[in-house]
Amino acid sequence: MGFLLRTAFWLSLVLLLLPIGFSDKNGDEPSVGAFQAFLAAREAISDLGGICERKPEVCETGKSALHTVGIRAREAARIAFEMLDSQFGEPDKATKTGSIPEEN
Repeated sequence: MGFLLRTAFWLSLVLLLLPIGFSDKNGDEPSVGAFQAFLAAREAISDLGGICERKPEVCETGKSALHTVGIRAREAARIAFEMLDSQFGEPDKATKTGSIPEEN
C-alpha cells in the first residue's frame, strides 16, 4: 500500500513538471505549479505524522492491520517454501567435497 502511495505521489509530481500545453475551458481554477504541489505534499505528510496524537484509535487499527498482514505474509512464505522444497529440494549427491564427510 505504501508503494502505491509513493508511486502515485511521484507520478503526480512528474505530471506537474511536464510542460504540457492545455487550455482550461472555464479558467476559474488557478494553475498549480510543481513547487506549490511539493509544498502541499510536504504539509500533508507532516500532518499524517500527527494523526496518532489526534486519533490514537486510527494508529491502533493500523498497527493491528500491519501485524495481521505480517503474519499472513510469513505464513504464505512458509507455504511457498515448503511447496518449492518438496518439488525442487532433492539433495545433490553427485557433488563431492572434501569438507563434508560422506554418508554411509
